[in-house]
Amino acid sequence: MPQRPPEQRPRSPRSPGRPSEPTGIADVGGEWIMLAGGGCAILLQLAHPSVGRGVAEHSDFASRPYDRLIGTLTYVTAVACGTEDDIRAVHRAVGRAHAPVHGAADSETPAYSAFDPDLQLWVTATLYWTAVRVHERVFGPLDQASADRFYREFAAVGTSLQLPPEAWPASRVAFEEYWNDAVEHLAVLPTARTVSRELLRAEHAPIWMRLIMPLARLATVALLPERLRGQYGLVLTERNRRRYERMMSLTAAIYPRLPLRVRHLVRDRLLRRLRSGSAG
Repeated sequence: MPQRPPEQRPRSPRSPGRPSEPTGIADVGGEWIMLAGGGCAILLQLAHPSVGRGVAEHSDFASRPYDRLIGTLTYVTAVACGTEDDIRAVHRAVGRAHAPVHGAADSETPAYSAFDPDLQLWVTATLYWTAVRVHERVFGPLDQASADRFYREFAAVGTSLQLPPEAWPASRVAFEEYWNDAVEHLAVLPTARTVSRELLRAEHAPIWMRLIMPLARLATVALLPERLRGQYGLVLTERNRRRYERMMSLTAAIYPRLPLRVRHLVRDRLLRRLRSGSAG
């Protein structure tokens, strides 16, 4: 049975002077602004040689970016905000998509499989790391209780697939140790660099995606660790750094004040689509 965090539904933001439960994955997972970290998470995943090779050999990210985006968002949204039935449905869909993703060892990478717990740990870690940074930039830092709860519950993004619960680092401190070591051993292969260029150009994306790609590229480059920017051949100029800071400051001033029905539009639409059977 896939594991999920105990909180099933997102709650309204805490009101001033009113005590509230610590923020958890359901609170964060329903916010469409988390999409701002999506490009960075993908490039972090591709920087793992085995993940990068698997995407290059088996994924249609470049030719069908919208479909791939919706698939990933639906999975994470179901785990964060859905019911047990929702999680079972996306578990089956992801299992079907992952089944053919495997390959033998070559001169640059060992044999790989989408069901490999180590690779699933890395993918889950990239989603957590980027989510925390976007959330902190837009809403401000989480208090310790909320940060700990969000971290514990985020493990479900991996354990709802094949990641053993004990594989998720036991604490946020342990995660930082894992993360820093993992980033130091990343190596962007030429195939991953090619895929990243295709993704950032988004030539096959719907018009609305192409229109927002300049902002998406800006956020992706700004969020990416400096060491990996160089490996991808990306540069964050001082002018673009200031542009990113202005963009995120404006977002932080406006987005948290939007009605929840607006902030949860993407969440609600994805869950309706999943329950109608059109996301499988």
